Amino acid sequence: MDRKLTIYFTSDIHGYFAPTDYANNCRAASGLANCAANFTHDRNTLIFDGGDTLQGSPFTYWLYSRTEEKSLIPAKLMNLAGCDFFTLGNHDFNYGPTELERYIEAMDARCLCANVQGLRGVERCAVVTLENGLRVGLTGVTSQFVPKWEKPENIKGLTFLDAFETARDVLAELKAQKVDITICLYHGGFENDVDTGRPLSKTLENEGWRMCQELDYDILLTGHQHMPFADKCVNGTFTCQPPDKARQYIRMDVTVDDGKVMAKSELCPAGDVTPEAFKELLEPLEAETAKFLDTPLGHLDRDLRPSTPLKRALKGSLIANFYNQVQLEASGADISCTCLANTMRGFSENITVRDIVASYVFPNTLKTIMVDRAVLTKALERSADYYAIDENGEVCVSDSFLKPIEAHFNFDFISGIEATIDLHRAPGERVTSIRWHGEELPEDKTLTMCLNDYRASGAGGYDFYADCELVREQPDDIAELIINYVDRHRDITVDKTRWLTIIK
Repeated sequence: MDRKLTIYFTSDIHGYFAPTDYANNCRAASGLANCAANFTHDRNTLIFDGGDTLQGSPFTYWLYSRTEEKSLIPAKLMNLAGCDFFTLGNHDFNYGPTELERYIEAMDARCLCANVQGLRGVERCAVVTLENGLRVGLTGVTSQFVPKWEKPENIKGLTFLDAFETARDVLAELKAQKVDITICLYHGGFENDVDTGRPLSKTLENEGWRMCQELDYDILLTGHQHMPFADKCVNGTFTCQPPDKARQYIRMDVTVDDGKVMAKSELCPAGDVTPEAFKELLEPLEAETAKFLDTPLGHLDRDLRPSTPLKRALKGSLIANFYNQVQLEASGADISCTCLANTMRGFSENITVRDIVASYVFPNTLKTIMVDRAVLTKALERSADYYAIDENGEVCVSDSFLKPIEAHFNFDFISGIEATIDLHRAPGERVTSIRWHGEELPEDKTLTMCLNDYRASGAGGYDFYADCELVREQPDDIAELIINYVDRHRDITVDKTRWLTIIK
């Protein structure tokens, strides 16, 4: 006789609990509340979340900077959704262990994160028996790159074990308990394309492909990459990944018949229905958030509306110049490097908190490192890989920045040096000039450069930054630095220098 399990799975909610478009201050058919309206609750159903829940939206920015309840509100919302088990994402550590432990304690669901030690409330694995008698073995692991990205004080006392090795060891423990199905919640993605097997990266940040190839979990629920797909089976392991911001959720229907596990999953839209219990909790909080976000802070000498990603890569971006102004003042560095989100709100002349948190969407802090001409050349060449030439001889965006996901945010803008890139030259040899104070930068000259902590870790193809000498770390989020800068200066003249010249 076959027995069935229904799974509902969200991941990388990033604070998008309400059906709200914060950039435009309007309703959206998305958010955990709307996803949860579609979840059925019975004793043969399990609801999972893959982490990165507490950070990433203007709502959680307001929540963690202005309220006392902080992590208790996200927990209440997850409880309303009926979550049974969850793992932790790298961004869930952004507010430090005390807030994270309060969140875990307030959750009705059980936290499975086997490769994190030292955090109260975290379990290594669990076995649950459904009403139909099906024994389900569960575990969770998070990307082992958390210590590379997180501020040391936010993970003080915590140990992060190898994700793959931990998942392998727990699998053996679950099998010893004679379970019918093994499921791993992994806050990580795939280092290989799930359709072709083509390698996508060589780091250990994402190891989903290796887990499918070398381990034999029946089901691997993944996240972190924001790369949605469903109904895939890799080497016998059924796997999927929802998009970020609760725009969709995964429904997976599992059947076990005579020891054989079969599963079919689909990406489901959040829809436009919000349960009353969510409305009751969210609406007063959202009203307070809106008031905070629409508070005018200062005035820019011109509006900063975003152009297309390719146009700003070719002609420069005043938004990037503005971010670099903020970073240079905050750090005291010689030069500054920033990147821009794939999509963003931009700024009107009267700049508000909503403008800022809806435009600088990354949870980054600022680091200052030592660089020389060799490092800057590598950095500029990496960004120069963004450009390709199509069959008509026109400049376009290279596939390496579009697949497997759009990654316009991996193109960097550097203020303080005047650089020239010649697209007539071969990739890797395109940087023809790097000028500092009007002169070519000598090979032996070192400069201090501030950049976000994510990029300083070497992420996005800039691995050489990880080897640079660290001069200074600053604990404040860059979005907060921007808010403080505008509040302090009030009337701001934006830097209009064109720091990068493209020869095409």
